[in-house]
Amino acid sequence: MTQETGGFASLGLHPTIVAAVIATGYEEPSAIQQQSIPIILAGHDMIGQAQTGTGKTAAFALPILSRIDPSKREPQALILAPTRELALQVATAFETYAKQMPGVTVVAVYGGAPMGPQLKAIRNGAQIVVATPGRLCDHLRRDEKVLATVNHLVLDEADEMLKLGFMDDLEVIFKAMPETRQTVLFSATLPQSIRAIAERHLKEPHHVKIQTKTQTVTAIEQAHLLVHADQKTSAVLRLLEVEEFDALIAFVRTKQATLDLASALEAKGYKAAALNGDIAQNQRERVIESLKDGRLDIVVATDVAARGLDVPRITHVFNVDMPYDPESYVHRIGRTGRAGREGRALLLVTPRERRMLQVIERVTGQKVAEVRLPDGQAVLDARIRKLTNSLAPLVGDAESTHGDLLDRLTADIGCSPRALAAALLRKATNGQALTLDAVQAEQPLVPNNAPRERSTSDRPERGDRERRAPMPLGEGRARCRTALGARDGIAAKNLLGAILNEGGLAREAIGRIQVRDSFSLVELPEDGLEKLLTKLKDTRVAGKQLKLRRYRED
Repeated sequence: MTQETGGFASLGLHPTIVAAVIATGYEEPSAIQQQSIPIILAGHDMIGQAQTGTGKTAAFALPILSRIDPSKREPQALILAPTRELALQVATAFETYAKQMPGVTVVAVYGGAPMGPQLKAIRNGAQIVVATPGRLCDHLRRDEKVLATVNHLVLDEADEMLKLGFMDDLEVIFKAMPETRQTVLFSATLPQSIRAIAERHLKEPHHVKIQTKTQTVTAIEQAHLLVHADQKTSAVLRLLEVEEFDALIAFVRTKQATLDLASALEAKGYKAAALNGDIAQNQRERVIESLKDGRLDIVVATDVAARGLDVPRITHVFNVDMPYDPESYVHRIGRTGRAGREGRALLLVTPRERRMLQVIERVTGQKVAEVRLPDGQAVLDARIRKLTNSLAPLVGDAESTHGDLLDRLTADIGCSPRALAAALLRKATNGQALTLDAVQAEQPLVPNNAPRERSTSDRPERGDRERRAPMPLGEGRARCRTALGARDGIAAKNLLGAILNEGGLAREAIGRIQVRDSFSLVELPEDGLEKLLTKLKDTRVAGKQLKLRRYRED
């Protein structure tokens, strides 16, 4: 233990901080911690590029706690996080590391909770403020001096903040803080929008980049299955029959999909719940706590809703819908296999999404092996195995405790012990017939993931598809064109994700996206269009340049 303790102590951290870290069970600094802590301790601005699950929270929390003055009852450090869940997680980490620092107070500032107690905690001198940008701006409107004493600023998961449309809020926060502050920015990716923020608001920043493709996913067994879009729910139900999981998170793309899939799982007897941006904060917290303590086994979530979710029970991640980009994929599967634990991640891939799978493999540097959907025999074997495991512990003394009852029941009913046992099994399985024919009848999926045949007579000729008139243009929008289309493996979600990430737009600012064989059309705001197109000029989608241009309709 001496050697591991020396690892943290050698970074220059305050002894009480080192003691608190060792007490949590961490044995040695991670790569991001080793490189970042000395830079932050020295007071330099920094840009850190690292994925979730690499220990980046401790990379900024430990040096900041070492630099604050507990005797000063005023805000000294501000950490901005994109979501409430991540803000709470970061605040909890600060509280853990500050346990041996009397007088240090941490306050989490986020929407969905009363503003009064939050502002009171700040005014009462909480040294560490962990906040979401939107709610912090609400407080600034009440008290513009609330950040006047902050000299350490951290932007955690900055790329996610821009995807969620917080660019304007960030500018307001920057202006409300002293120019002499230290600014640290962490982001999984560094699109042009993030680089622009760094150029405007960071002073000669040091750069730290962690290659996470092995650190993040090494402990996670990854696989993909080819399915058609309308088979996804059936595929998930079949996979759940054979996968031995403790807790599981299933990622989908839309809020409605979280409700639909969670409902389908509940109907099959699984303890499942949805987690999305429309769910009230207190309910979201109950869902997470229920997943932690075993009252729930499955959570169906969107990417944003699951941000910051860290539940040790999670052994499996199902990517039911393809993520928008490879970085999101790494974030998703990072919900399992954390801190050295093993995990398993399954990705459902439709035929049109194969190219994005290749991009994910290239970015992560790992092959995502293909597996077949379990056939009827595998499902039947799994059901019988579960029944066997549930009955085996009961057999030992069953004859001595219930033998006489068996004799009486067979006599009263007038049946053989075999017939009575079969009746009890029927009751135990809720009447489910454990036969191959019964399993195949209830799960009629295309066998072996075979591509579905499609009549050419039902498919329009390519020329017809290319010549279709664009849909009517929305008010205040301009139509733009890119030469990327379906033949390039591009789907609307790929274009949407790229534009949100690089353009710094809110989701509602982007209108309809029409993907054709050899090109695509995207509706963007007319106001500021040229500036936006300049921002997007270097953007790549599925490995190819986007090259958006205004579309002139003749």
